[in-house]
Amino acid sequence: MGVGSPYPPQIASRLDKAATGFHLGAMDAAPVAKAVTPLDVFFAFLKQGLTAFGGPVAHIGYFRREFVERRGWISEAAFADLLALCHFLPGPASSQMGMAIGLRQAGLAGALAAFAGFTLPAAVAMLAFAEFAPGLRGLIGDGWMHGLQVAAAAVVAQAVVQMARTLARGPIRAGIAIGAAAGLFLVRDSAAAQVAALAVGGAFGLALLREEPSPPSDTADAAPTVDRDSALIALGLFAALLVALPFLAGWLRNPGLGLASVFYRIGALVFGGGHVVLPLMEREVVARGWLDQDTFLAGYGFVQALPGPLFSVSAYVGATQSYGPMGVTGGLIALFAIFLPSLLLVIGVLPFWDQLKREGWARGLVAGVGATVVGVLAAALWDPVLMTAVHRRADWALVAAAFIFLQIAKAPPWLVVLGFAGATGFFLPQSI
Repeated sequence: MGVGSPYPPQIASRLDKAATGFHLGAMDAAPVAKAVTPLDVFFAFLKQGLTAFGGPVAHIGYFRREFVERRGWISEAAFADLLALCHFLPGPASSQMGMAIGLRQAGLAGALAAFAGFTLPAAVAMLAFAEFAPGLRGLIGDGWMHGLQVAAAAVVAQAVVQMARTLARGPIRAGIAIGAAAGLFLVRDSAAAQVAALAVGGAFGLALLREEPSPPSDTADAAPTVDRDSALIALGLFAALLVALPFLAGWLRNPGLGLASVFYRIGALVFGGGHVVLPLMEREVVARGWLDQDTFLAGYGFVQALPGPLFSVSAYVGATQSYGPMGVTGGLIALFAIFLPSLLLVIGVLPFWDQLKREGWARGLVAGVGATVVGVLAAALWDPVLMTAVHRRADWALVAAAFIFLQIAKAPPWLVVLGFAGATGFFLPQSI
């Protein structure tokens, strides 16, 4: 208000100071983005680990609502980019999504915090189930376990239907899925056959489902938090562990390393995540005689009633297996081993993803692998899931009823699992 002011100099001076103070105060009052710490990430994902029921597809919806809409940690476009990456990689898609969001927000510590928070509740529950399930079985009979098996069969059937609608649409994708299912039905009890089926499906996708390169998208808010050297180290470590763990386990004859080797390989080779872990884990663990079929499917059924990642069933399997009985220690080894490949792959691939995701050949490869995953899961639905859950004609009706509750009535999986376990435990308390 200096030159030309209608006020006397003293008043004009005071008004200038007041105006300056007002502007400074307005600037000071402007919201300042608070840096996200690993502890923030841990508690945000712990909330998801305690409340995110419904399996991996539902988890993605919870994550979007929490981290895109409510917290604003990531934009819609960047969220979609990360989701595409997690479907491109082997391993549990929802857990990888969490790791990627944590990595974007708080670096490596953020990725570890996201994994810990999201996985901890279900892992603790599965370790407790491994400890108390034998006593519960002796106390109230086998009926409740049969209910878990029936519910697991219905959940897997629903997963096949839902995945087929998106991953096996069209004649080429459907043909790849049917071929994979038929091949795996003929060649049973072979983890190598599943890997071969995925490779063949990917090759068909590469040849028949190639797309035109997509234009670059706006990824300004998804700047990589990992440099390329660190990414290459992570990818090298991923490959080295995949090769070295079986060798070291055999050379040292160490049960802990043997357990880590098997579960690391499962985590590194399961494309499709979620329910697709069932067939590969069954081939790797049950076929080796480390765990009987009933006990395995009881754990797989129980994990459906929990929030958080389905891969946390590994804690139960590791704690109950007989290869090297280690109890809780075995459960923790299996749990960390099955998730470690996902962490290394997210760190290793994220810096290169912005270029790779636009390539038509990469999207064709992913489409072929996705269709094969439907066939892998369909083969597992028949054997071992239905072959174990169905003991008599009436069991077909139980499986159908559970499927109707899930698919038609849209009942949450945890409610169906607990309901059928309780009902069969009450009406069929003895071994069947």
